[in-house]
Amino acid sequence: MRIRPFDALNKMRSTGDAAKASSGSASASTSAASAPRDAAQIMGVPENELTPNVQRALLGLMGEVDQLRKDTERLRKRVRELESLADHDVLLPVLNRRAFVREVSRALALAERHEAPSAIAYFDLNGFKQINDTYGHAAGDAALHHVAATLTANLRETDSVGRLGGDEFGIVLTLTSVSQAEHKADELATLIKETPFIHEGIELHINAAWGVHPLQAGVDVDAAMAQADAAMYVRKQELKTAVSG
Repeated sequence: MRIRPFDALNKMRSTGDAAKASSGSASASTSAASAPRDAAQIMGVPENELTPNVQRALLGLMGEVDQLRKDTERLRKRVRELESLADHDVLLPVLNRRAFVREVSRALALAERHEAPSAIAYFDLNGFKQINDTYGHAAGDAALHHVAATLTANLRETDSVGRLGGDEFGIVLTLTSVSQAEHKADELATLIKETPFIHEGIELHINAAWGVHPLQAGVDVDAAMAQADAAMYVRKQELKTAVSG
């Protein structure tokens, strides 16, 4: 019977594939067979005691160890996720008050150890209640998201943003002088005011008052936040006076 060239080529390919599969299977079998011996060497089991039963026990033990490793990594990942959730505001993609206070403490510790002062900026929104009363709470939530997005998009990765209350935000500006922090806070307030947000097809605006206080050696966390809040309140009153005047 005459064999056509393509038939011969296909046969050679099939034979080669079968050989590769056989080789791969043999390699896997060799690897599986050597695994108990490797484990036995690590665990100090003498060669003459490596009976089939001992090999099966070692294989079972290795499988359990591998599963435990996978379970541990899965739990670590879940812990990291839960820690992240615990640190973030329930509504906005920024830190909650507890986590923000921790960042203030870190900045103060940095200033204490390395004489590297930072600054805290305190923001309070103007007109937030009017938006809620006029357009509903969904519009108020949109305003909060607008402010949070504006702040986070215009800060460094080393800075921290937190929501401190209903319409109050805080920023830790690391390794930043008071004058630099004031300039940055004014820049952020301008962006908030001049960038509208859209709610149900309506273009809305909101603005913010701010206050700044240094985070330096000898300053207490609560005192720093209270002083920044007080500076913000003074500026807020000045804005009201300017508008009414």
